[in-house]
Amino acid sequence: MNFVHSAAGTDNHPVVVTRVSETQWHAVEDDLTVGRGVAWRRPDGRLFVSIDVWHSAVFDRVADAMLADLPTPLYTVVDEADHDSRSAWERAGFATACREWGYLVPTDPQVTRLSSVRPPCGVTIVPAGEAEEGPLRTLDRLIRDEVEATVGWQTMPAEVLPRPAGTTVLDPSTYAVARHLDQYVGLVRVAPLTRQPRIGLIAVRTDRHQRGIARALLAHALGSLHHSGTASAWAEVNESNAAATALFESIGARRAASTLELVRH
Repeated sequence: MNFVHSAAGTDNHPVVVTRVSETQWHAVEDDLTVGRGVAWRRPDGRLFVSIDVWHSAVFDRVADAMLADLPTPLYTVVDEADHDSRSAWERAGFATACREWGYLVPTDPQVTRLSSVRPPCGVTIVPAGEAEEGPLRTLDRLIRDEVEATVGWQTMPAEVLPRPAGTTVLDPSTYAVARHLDQYVGLVRVAPLTRQPRIGLIAVRTDRHQRGIARALLAHALGSLHHSGTASAWAEVNESNAAATALFESIGARRAASTLELVRH
């Protein structure tokens, strides 16, 4: 597949934008690649796009080509502090759909005040790497279905890992779970990134909300990181998720960044 779009370049050299595959576009000026566009579909079905260019003048050329080739709605994500990127996407017809806060989360129990937090009666925390894979996958699927049936998965953090169709747990060893009797009722995923671990997901079954399970899971995850010598973790929370925002801010987490999700209908 090679759909070609031509336009004037940055210094009177023509820029040729070519769709080189179903999901990639290249911008070439004077035999030099000066920009790339990529599209991908998240597991929730939404189509996201990104553009990486050497010169701002080329952005509009790549965006025009991608918009001509792709159906709407289209989504993209930008750092709210990156005013140039935000303006470029707005020129292409994108508007803000939602905001996601990035939190720097301390792990020291003396700072988080989680040292005294214990699971509610009858609930135990199964450490990361010790959960049974089958029940873990069942719980993850149940929680995702509950989210999709209510607020929608698009309100969850923007971090969505690529996964084969139907697979929602890529690495069971990154999950700790809350177990009540013989059932898994909550989970927390901590991605062990090199620079700073990321709390990618913390969730509890709807019928077990308001019992302190999420707080106990977070206390366990942060306590484990603290014991391993990690001073802080990273977490992302949609600004509409009041419960998650309150949970992180109650333990001293600090807003350190914000990301905007933009949409073009």
